[in-house]
Amino acid sequence: MQDTKNIPWEEVERQILSPHAALSAESRGRQRPEAPSPYRTVYQRDRDRVLHCKSFRRLKHKTQVFLAPEGDHYRTRLTHTLEVAQIARTIARALRLNEDLTEAIALAHDLGHTPFGHAGERCLDKCVEGGFRHYEQSVRVAERLENTGMGLNLTWEVRDGILHHTKGEEAATLEGRIVRWADKIAYVNHDMDDAIRAGVLREEDVPLELHLHLGDTPTSRIDTLVTAMITASGDTIAMDPAVEPYFWDLHSFMYDYLYLNPKAKSEESKVDGMLSALFSYFAANPDKLPQEYALIRERDGTDRAVCDYIAGMTDNFALEMYHELYIPRGWAMALR
Repeated sequence: MQDTKNIPWEEVERQILSPHAALSAESRGRQRPEAPSPYRTVYQRDRDRVLHCKSFRRLKHKTQVFLAPEGDHYRTRLTHTLEVAQIARTIARALRLNEDLTEAIALAHDLGHTPFGHAGERCLDKCVEGGFRHYEQSVRVAERLENTGMGLNLTWEVRDGILHHTKGEEAATLEGRIVRWADKIAYVNHDMDDAIRAGVLREEDVPLELHLHLGDTPTSRIDTLVTAMITASGDTIAMDPAVEPYFWDLHSFMYDYLYLNPKAKSEESKVDGMLSALFSYFAANPDKLPQEYALIRERDGTDRAVCDYIAGMTDNFALEMYHELYIPRGWAMALR
């Protein structure tokens, strides 16, 4: 058996990966050139940079679907991200594509997400000129906000995968296209699990046809969908046409019964009022922004700096900031 200890991993990739894989040695590179690592490929380094950055850590306190849920087992934006990465890696490995690139994109795809999930995204979209889209903000975090404005200096392929993970034009790499599918597979299944836990949805509400063709549990449905991706993909990323219609039926079902359900979304109007108030306050008082946003104000304007600040907040931090700015404090009277 050949000793591969001293063979550069880039060469190992050439030997073991599919001809359709994005090879580390053929990356289009970074915004700023860097000396190569003797032990890690460029995509391994990207994955590690995302994993250790502040924006990634904050995801643990950002809403996935349910605002301020009572219970320890509801997903957050961080656990969603980890589930996407696991699904995407499974598909990439089975197809002999670049697992490191796939994981780096998956871990970074929601770095720019707002507090309070898509309710926060919709609010900021109304507040800032040019609008707000979390996938564009995730690239902005990676390029311009992390490391006090220096960014993470990720490779082009990772940034391209982040930008195209949700809608519109597809990613340039098959690895990026896998993440796009994995994101959808993850959220429709884990959001259903959370909705059942919350009492918003019952398993028996799910149409029988979806049970029969996809499975009766989140685990079985994910297994069915991942298998359908692996068996149908090759030089393109696709889902088995015998399964895909049922996946989109499940997707539509989740929109009808959860994502647009007034019971699940009853608190979202409060999010709009709170984040709009925070935006107005800091837009009128930009000197109250943390010092690190001064350069962003100078470079991109006050509104964009305020948007960056609010988008980076966790749910709890946004609540505390709103309370500090807008809720009167009690008066303590000393007894004499």
